[in-house]
Amino acid sequence: MPILEVKDLRKTFKSVVAVDSISFVVEAGEIFTIIGPNGAGKTTTLEMIEGLQSPDMGEIELMGMNWKKDSERIKQIIGVQPQTSALFDLLTVYESLDVFAGLYKRSRPIDEVLDIINLNEHRNKRVKVLSGGQKQRLAIGIALVNDPDILFFDEPTTGLDPQARRNIWDIVLKLKSLGKTTILTTHYMEEAEKLSDRVCIVDQGKIIALDTPQNLIQHLSNEREIHLSFPEMTKDAKELVDVVKEYPGVTKVKSEQNTLHFSTANPEQSLYHLFKYTTDNHIEVEQIGIKDVSLEDVFISYTGKEWRD
Repeated sequence: MPILEVKDLRKTFKSVVAVDSISFVVEAGEIFTIIGPNGAGKTTTLEMIEGLQSPDMGEIELMGMNWKKDSERIKQIIGVQPQTSALFDLLTVYESLDVFAGLYKRSRPIDEVLDIINLNEHRNKRVKVLSGGQKQRLAIGIALVNDPDILFFDEPTTGLDPQARRNIWDIVLKLKSLGKTTILTTHYMEEAEKLSDRVCIVDQGKIIALDTPQNLIQHLSNEREIHLSFPEMTKDAKELVDVVKEYPGVTKVKSEQNTLHFSTANPEQSLYHLFKYTTDNHIEVEQIGIKDVSLEDVFISYTGKEWRD
């Protein structure tokens, strides 16, 4: 049974259509990611599901409940980490979690929450001395204090350095292992690809694709890009162009200085033949790279434009 159902959501701000007839279903235990550039309608969609904004049209069901009839019950079973969190600078980490835990009928033990967000060593530090990544983990901890069934994270890693970003990823995956359902928004392609069970790509208020990251990528292309580098001042890259063109499934063959580039639907077979040729002809290969199609490639394919931060 779906834990969340969204049907034909629409939201306008004067003449601007922020969300345009969006529908999707989220299954229990999923990490469901809404991706898109800034201004695509991600946050507005999330805020309507969270009950922070009212849709102009459409229906939202959370575990069979809706905001009109069951708002108090829904508040007890969701956890929200907004895009901008207001924390109390003079409280300690432990005190911050304790204050918010007191607002709910049920709560998860604070020591357990501290373990999940990896802030046990900082439990007695005041919020004002925490780093940006630690504050973001605390905001996630606050969303966890009522032991919610569904968690909403709105761009949880924006502005964080790579290490802090990966710390957040670890928390999201840990929550999945605990059986939690997580709906998050992001405009980081790598983040969506690493974390998500399914990805919903939105642009200009509309859903343009919805599937697993693997299926979205597979649907776009089975080809892989191969790059072979040869020692400097060698002519081998240029000479190999005509050889590689003859391999089945190979396309887009070109050479640049000492590097050979080509695409192939059969990378293992193509490389087997190519390495046999280079070995038989005593051609030294310095480096090899294989590039997979990414979610960014999927986005550009569907929208016809470059990714916009």
